[in-house]
Formats: sequence, C-alpha cells, structure tokens
Amino acid sequence: MMELPIRYLSSVDVPDAFPVIDNACREPNGLLAAGGDLSRERLLYAYQHGIFPWYEDGQPILWWSPDPRCVLEPQHFHVARRFERWLRGASFVITFNRAFDAIVDGCAAQRMGQHGTWITAEIRAAYNDLNRDGWAHSVEVWHGDSLVGGLYGLAIGKIFFGESMFSRENNASKCAMLALCRELTRHEFNLIDCQVVSPHLLTLGAVAMPRAAFREILENACPEQTRFTGWPGGEVAVASLAPD
Repeated sequence: MMELPIRYLSSVDVPDAFPVIDNACREPNGLLAAGGDLSRERLLYAYQHGIFPWYEDGQPILWWSPDPRCVLEPQHFHVARRFERWLRGASFVITFNRAFDAIVDGCAAQRMGQHGTWITAEIRAAYNDLNRDGWAHSVEVWHGDSLVGGLYGLAIGKIFFGESMFSRENNASKCAMLALCRELTRHEFNLIDCQVVSPHLLTLGAVAMPRAAFREILENACPEQTRFTGWPGGEVAVASLAPD
C-alpha cells in the first residue's frame, strides 16, 4: 500500500522544490514526489541529487529515489567467459551520440505491450532537448547499417545516469554497456547509476548501494552541473573491446 502523503509539485515551483530524499516512501520503494515538469533545470537538479522521473501515460510525473540504489563502477563491468569468446568474433560496431532519437525510440518500442511504456512523448521531448544541450548521451550498436541496440542516459560531473537500453540482436545492449564502461573508466567516472536493482544488471557487475552512500558520492562527484564532452568520434569495433 502506498504511503501518503507525498509532496505534489507545481510546474511553477523552483527546480529544487523536492523533499529531501530520506523522506521517500518505503512502499512503493523510493516514491518521493509527483507533479512539476520536465524542464532542463528541474531534471538536472533531480539527477544531481539522486532523483529521477518514472511514470506512464495517464499518470502525473512521479519522482523516485529508491533505497538501495543499483550502481555499477565502470571498471568493474563483468565480462563472462562466454561473452568474451563471443566478442572476439563479433561484427557489431559502436558509435556515440550518432542516433540519440532512434535509441530513445528503440527503448520505448521494446517496452510496448509490457504494461505500456514509461518513455512517454513528454519524456522523449525532454531528453532530446537534453541531448541537444550536451547533457544526455547515447551509445549505438550497429550491425552493418542496422541499429540493433543501445542505451541512453545523462552525464553530470563524474556520474553517468543510465536511463534505458534495448537489444534487437543477442548481446547488443551488453555491448553498449561494455563500450560505455570502457569510455567512462578512461575518463575516471565514479559510477553508472542503474537506478533499480535487477538480476540482469547484477550479472554485469552492478551492486545495491545504500541511498545514503549514493548521495555522498553524488555530493563529491557532481557538486556542479558539468557537461561531459569526451566521447570518441567515428566507430569502435566491438571485437576490439574483448579483454586482452
């Protein structure tokens, strides 16, 4: 049963009008507030303070900060032996920020029919704006000329806030995560925020972190809203990502 009341935000409330995240509900885990809008200023403040939007069509905007938090240290991405062998013969290539709109569409399409999708038209518009402003980023996986998977999220300071990923061929989203982790490790990022714990993410090296510890890392890793501009250009062969 939902714990009530939660804070209801108005679209005219200042971006930092959220309650402190320690006040989030225990059931449903992490529900913090409702309402407001998806302005750039509110979204950036939310992510920087451990809050993200997650809702479906027909619902108000719902804001969450679950405890524990699912996180992955980029240097600890787990490459299983079977996946390592597959990588060596893979013909996929990776790009960054080449097809952001198509990645968001792919993530939304994969979830259609699974009780709807939380990637609403409003969400798409907001994150496309964040991409154009240099905050939101995508990793694309290609098989020839076909987009077969990828992921998107936000980079603020030294934290990558993952939002969603999809696969149209086996291992495509896993390749996107591996490529992302390699780049973030190279640039000394602290964490990938995976938001909610899932068995699949745990197999990739993610862990469940207490919310208080996550908040402390955010305070040190993204104390200011700093864009990340270090993505490589061109294409990266997936086979080159196999461990030496």
